[in-house]
Amino acid sequence: MKLIVQIPCYNEEATLPAVIADLPRELPGVDQIEYLVIDDGSSDNTVAVARRLRVHHIHTLGRNRGLAGAFLAGIAQCLDLGADIIVNTDGDNQYDAGNVRDLIAPILAGRLDMVIGVRPLAQIDHFSRRKKLLQRLGSRVVRQFSGTDIPDTTSGFRAYSAEAAMRLHVFNSYTYTLETIIQAGHSDIRIGHVPIRVNPKMRESHLISSIRRYIWCSAWTIVRSYIIYKPLRTFCYAAAPPALVGMTLCLRFMHYYRLGDGAGHVQSLVLATIVLILSFLMIVLGVLADLVGTNRRLIQEAIFLQRRSMYRSHRDASCRQKEPDRLTTRRAPTGSKGTHSPVETFTAFAPGASSQNG
Repeated sequence: MKLIVQIPCYNEEATLPAVIADLPRELPGVDQIEYLVIDDGSSDNTVAVARRLRVHHIHTLGRNRGLAGAFLAGIAQCLDLGADIIVNTDGDNQYDAGNVRDLIAPILAGRLDMVIGVRPLAQIDHFSRRKKLLQRLGSRVVRQFSGTDIPDTTSGFRAYSAEAAMRLHVFNSYTYTLETIIQAGHSDIRIGHVPIRVNPKMRESHLISSIRRYIWCSAWTIVRSYIIYKPLRTFCYAAAPPALVGMTLCLRFMHYYRLGDGAGHVQSLVLATIVLILSFLMIVLGVLADLVGTNRRLIQEAIFLQRRSMYRSHRDASCRQKEPDRLTTRRAPTGSKGTHSPVETFTAFAPGASSQNG
């Protein structure tokens, strides 16, 4: 059983040593633990610090792709490295790494595929009252849209089984936290949560530069994700108000028509026709979107099967080439008796690509 802890980093040279120092070196039920640092276009010495700490793998994106892009790049890299379980944690040392054991326990037991670490929001002193309120309201909305029971939907401290990671798709560039929960709630991914502890604050959030922007981006992510996974229901909901208005106007015209005053209320009939046509078009769009969604699900299933085939091929090749002592020499970075050099990979991008801060 191989566990890889991935750490998306954007200018984390000051906090990365504390993150690595607290990560577990050994865990019950896990044979091999490795760490992966994803450098999201940092302008400081994050990569140099990661090399000095001798983490097992460093993946450099070349430019800033944002939190969602760094997360997906890390997931792909972990699967290429043959991870059975992937734990995602932030580079700001927000989460207590001692909870990794609790986070992966439901996956090791075969009960869950995706586990969210739930922070004690009421006990976090550096969260303002407004931020706590927004977190609770946002999580409640996501629970309604996803059909899950996750109390803390914005937590980035998560564990995934390999197959759950293969099924992940994120279509926005802002954050992965909300969309992956909505996706899990509308797919075959078994999702749950465990309580975790948090560390004292070490820096300001890179993601929440403005509360107003964060609310807008999060709301748009939730609505867009729901449209992607429930398009017919969404457009039927949107078609209901104009249909109700149109039927009301029709009844109003019929009432006056029976009284012999229909000629003076033709405007109601015209307006009713317009809004009823609008409602009908929305339903048609919903049907078309649902057909597109069916095609998307078939494509995603094909992608999953391809990923699983490649994953198994890599695992088989790795098992054939593995040396007898490789397991012990690659278990832990700085502080362990084994020594190794970090394995670095690089993602190249075409010129002119846009960037998004993490």
